[in-house]
Amino acid sequence: MNTPYVTLTIKNSVGYIEFFHPNRNSMPSDILFKLAETITAAGTNNAINVVVLQSGGDRTFCAGASFHEVMAVTTSEEGKAFFSGFAHVINAMRRCPKLIIGRVQGKTVGGGVGLAAATDYCLASKHAAIRLSELSIGIGPFVIEPAVTRKIGLSAMSQLTIDAETFFSAEWAKSKGLYAEVFETKEALDVATTVLAEKLSSYNPEALKQMKAVFWEGTQHWDTLLLERAEISGTLVLSDFTKNTLKRFR
Repeated sequence: MNTPYVTLTIKNSVGYIEFFHPNRNSMPSDILFKLAETITAAGTNNAINVVVLQSGGDRTFCAGASFHEVMAVTTSEEGKAFFSGFAHVINAMRRCPKLIIGRVQGKTVGGGVGLAAATDYCLASKHAAIRLSELSIGIGPFVIEPAVTRKIGLSAMSQLTIDAETFFSAEWAKSKGLYAEVFETKEALDVATTVLAEKLSSYNPEALKQMKAVFWEGTQHWDTLLLERAEISGTLVLSDFTKNTLKRFR
């Protein structure tokens, strides 16, 4: 399995959106665009009552931004366009009228933490440690900060951001509210995700829709806020510090 993809599969009124990239599920622009597009389409599909967001593979949910694409950025405009990818996905998740359940089977870094935080209810395996490494490479988790802070609070967000080279355990993430439950195995996680999603899909769709709107009340300004944050990252990525740091990942 070496070909990147984003797929949507519908079963028992649940839309399962899965993304994959052979480089630890890192997210280049085309995958981010396709993911945002697929989430938006699922939100308008009458055959879907609940959405599950998951990734392929076993031990990595998402490695964040594609370093190869970040290193290719030569202007602030290109930088803003790249970092806007995660902004568009998070805003698509926020605007989607269907509840989104996250299924995080492994480690997640940077933008991947933002995706987990932007779900409405997130389940994880014990291997789903998290890290925000952005400061260590000369930028910062600006785009995903609103989603992460909304879910775990400013104090925990600050801890993750400042301790940028540490993986925080799945249990730590659960204690801060990012994960609702943590499971011993991927198999147990998959069973729990399916059971929850199918149970929710049997509820009144209009009630689910109205509840989703309540959950995200007061975030309408994210349409512009996240793009403004992308501009900050897009400028910082051009710094000598960041360019030199990223060379280590070639």
